[in-house]
Amino acid sequence: MNLRITLAAGLAATLLATGLGPIHAQDYPPPHTHRVCRDVQVRDKPSDKHQIAGTAIGAVAGGLLGHQVGGGKGKTLATVGGAVAGGYAGKKVQENHQDNNATYHIERRCHEVSD
Repeated sequence: MNLRITLAAGLAATLLATGLGPIHAQDYPPPHTHRVCRDVQVRDKPSDKHQIAGTAIGAVAGGLLGHQVGGGKGKTLATVGGAVAGGYAGKKVQENHQDNNATYHIERRCHEVSD
């Protein structure tokens, strides 16, 4: 029992010495501050943030077009290159479409300011 009392007293002394004692309501917010709030327009996140649909459609179309070019190993290389280029182009088209059709909402943001 004496060990508990000794530990509790030591913890209390440590907290008081370091200034980590109890926080009272009058201590926060610090004196001479006021709250500033403003309404901010925030863009909603798209449901397909990785543009998967555009990338997939572009890759298939690019692969099909690339397959029409070359022969032998060149045909395989053209198919792969077409798929990569088509996927990149499809992603950019989808990204642009999402940017043009973006939706927004208003959020109220507040913070404390010292006088």
